[in-house]
Amino acid sequence: MVMEEFWNASTEEQKQGFVEHEDQLQCLLCGQEVEQGLIYPVEGLFYDAKRYMRFHIEQEHGSVFDYLSHLDKKLTGLSDHQVALLRLFYQGLSDAQVQRETGIGSTSTIRNHRFVLKEKERQARVFLVMMDLLKEKDQRLGARTASPARARVNEQSPLKVDEAEQIIVKHFPQGSVQGRLEKLPRKQSHKRIVLQEIVKRFEPNRFYTEKEVNEVLKDVYEDHVTLRRYLIDFSLLEREADGSRYWLAKPQPQGKEDTLMNRKQELKMLYKETKTQAGVYQVKNVQNGKVLVESTRNLKTMNGKKFMMQQGNHPNPLLQKELKEYGVDAFRFEVLEVLEPKDEPYFDLADALEKLENKWLEQVQPYGERGYNQEKKRK
Repeated sequence: MVMEEFWNASTEEQKQGFVEHEDQLQCLLCGQEVEQGLIYPVEGLFYDAKRYMRFHIEQEHGSVFDYLSHLDKKLTGLSDHQVALLRLFYQGLSDAQVQRETGIGSTSTIRNHRFVLKEKERQARVFLVMMDLLKEKDQRLGARTASPARARVNEQSPLKVDEAEQIIVKHFPQGSVQGRLEKLPRKQSHKRIVLQEIVKRFEPNRFYTEKEVNEVLKDVYEDHVTLRRYLIDFSLLEREADGSRYWLAKPQPQGKEDTLMNRKQELKMLYKETKTQAGVYQVKNVQNGKVLVESTRNLKTMNGKKFMMQQGNHPNPLLQKELKEYGVDAFRFEVLEVLEPKDEPYFDLADALEKLENKWLEQVQPYGERGYNQEKKRK
């Protein structure tokens, strides 16, 4: 799914590593989404959505270039040798420096490799132009061969399906809003539309006990507790402070100020939901028991590492070697410990995370025959 998004993105979006979807930004490398309009606190600084996404890419993927350079050669069309050279060129090394780093031939040899890569770039540009022209011709032929009668029907009665209706159909696959909900939408605007349909199952001017509310919602969705909480958070159901009774909220007029208030409420909720957790995790080879211990500011980005492994790639060379030998099914991801942030003015997240990682490295000792980590040099 992530690579599909990547291929469908524009060149500029691919280079920056993320794409904009309505009110969200999505990382093209691991799929993580952040909401526009929110402010994200990072180590005492406050980032808007775009700056936070750039920070995420830098912290979790190094750079878009680094991520792409670790993709399988079937996707890049490059040999391991060419990728290694490109990485050195990307670091800004001169031909002489690259020659000393690799020990390949002479400076003129490296210069020739640069020429070959530039030639490959020119070939790629020609190929892209040819494919674009082919697509345009296919589109023109398709337009000319379309049935005139059908064209007239389309002109007279354009098919316009309401977006809200599309969302309902998508999340109630049984074809009826009285059926079961397959899954809750991730986007807050879509979630509101679905919840507005669900709340219609409650009668106006009637009080419900919590048990009665649960009975109604159990027929809708397996996680009825979460569903009940969302109905309250979106002000569609109201309740007594002690939870003794529930009732339908009165519909509010939707002027500009009301709509803006709803949007702010949704953004606040989303921020709570997407609050990241830093921590330490391990990747374990269940075939031989070897592990890789790593820390991350956001444990959700383990999905990006899992995806890379599914593509046959991992940035750790020792693990990558055994990935090719054992296959992706031999590896399991496991969270070892979530970092508990302290509500202190001088709390240093990076320092705390490093200490937590060192604790687990000391405990697990994932070195040599026991793992894929390289022992850190003592200062």
